[in-house]
Amino acid sequence: QVQLVESGGGLVQAGDSLRLSCAASRRTFTNFAMGWFRQAPGKEREFVAAISWSGGGTLYADSVKGRFTISSDTAKNTVYLQMRSLNHEDTAVYYCAAAPGRIGRPLMTPAAYKYWGQGTQVTVSS
Repeated sequence: QVQLVESGGGLVQAGDSLRLSCAASRRTFTNFAMGWFRQAPGKEREFVAAISWSGGGTLYADSVKGRFTISSDTAKNTVYLQMRSLNHEDTAVYYCAAAPGRIGRPLMTPAAYKYWGQGTQVTVSS
């Protein structure tokens, strides 16, 4: 059983930065991609970013491009989401997920992912 555990969420002010972490229990995710999604109250789960576990490529939602950076540390089995210039619209529960396959546009949909974490709350006060 694979477990993904997110951490790093919290309450910040608009303009602040925050880094989320996703620790995977499985030692290797060869041929997997890791993604971050978010879900605000009353809204559907929204793609944020994805990365090939091997670091071969990244994908971002237009709403976060240039502000968020996804990265991976295979030695620590951890994926990160560095968030900068946060605004109120970034407030949501952020989920980490793992999907078999290569990086590509299909990874922008939740249905592509096989494993999910429990989520971490990010609240940005305006």
